[in-house]
Amino acid sequence: MRDIAVFSGTAHPDLAAEICAHLGVPLHPVRVSRFANDCLEVQLQANCRERDVFLIQPLVPPVQENLVELLLMIDAARGASAGRITVVLPHYAYARSDKKDAPRISIGARLVADLLTSAGADRVLAMTLHSPQVHGFFSVPVDHLHALRELATHFRRYDLTDTVVVSPDLGNAKEAAAFARLLGTPVAAGAKQRFSDDLVKISAVIGEVTDRDVIVLDDEIAKGSTVVELMEHLRGLKVRSIRLACTHGLFSGDALRRLSDQDGVLEIVCTNTVPIPAEKRVGKLEVLSVAPALAEAMRRIHNGESVSALFG
Repeated sequence: MRDIAVFSGTAHPDLAAEICAHLGVPLHPVRVSRFANDCLEVQLQANCRERDVFLIQPLVPPVQENLVELLLMIDAARGASAGRITVVLPHYAYARSDKKDAPRISIGARLVADLLTSAGADRVLAMTLHSPQVHGFFSVPVDHLHALRELATHFRRYDLTDTVVVSPDLGNAKEAAAFARLLGTPVAAGAKQRFSDDLVKISAVIGEVTDRDVIVLDDEIAKGSTVVELMEHLRGLKVRSIRLACTHGLFSGDALRRLSDQDGVLEIVCTNTVPIPAEKRVGKLEVLSVAPALAEAMRRIHNGESVSALFG
């Protein structure tokens, strides 16, 4: 690993430091400054020439600020003659903007992918993209990881005899089915219709959940509107208990408190792809680390080994 150079933006330095600890390499410093006209400037404070450079930066709030910072880091590495630039995106916020579902609407996932490539990214390492088509928006190789193994390891501690995994919508049903196979449980899904960012309607739950312990699995939870709507249906169907699981715990506003206060919720489980401030955390929250998985994927990329073999 002598020719590797790892840098982190300001979005999630704790995750970057944990990844480097698993790799046994230093996390090199980055100087981010701001001109009087509010423009950002980035300086990578370690040698990049002909080195395998990894830039770790999840696109988390403030998303636009962190995106520009990442683009400037890529540009700085390219200008410093990096041998290869891999962008490590634990969370790709624009992945939700992945289709034209209204007239004259932008498709941010594709545009931001083009921006990263134009800035000089040679490769992308991502975690749990919102939908499969986002992978194809990039014109450079993408290694797409998921956190199902980490989540499954956590839930295997419980008696899963009468447990069912529930997807909030049919779009996430394939992921939920894969998770259910890891746990050896049945799977169910909600029939969801979205009217706006925070207005959803679930008309039915497809599958048998009555008198079962339920694990609700989603790729991310932001405001929690979908999950709250789903839980109302689940309580109407007389489920015994509810545990919530997701990869990206965005939990905007007071979402964590609202979810924690819902009847029947025993636990809220997410990973550390997104930083969660201490003041937002609640007693029912459990945060799992994906640093080992990201570190192993980075090691394999650096050594020219298969990343997909991680999920064999």
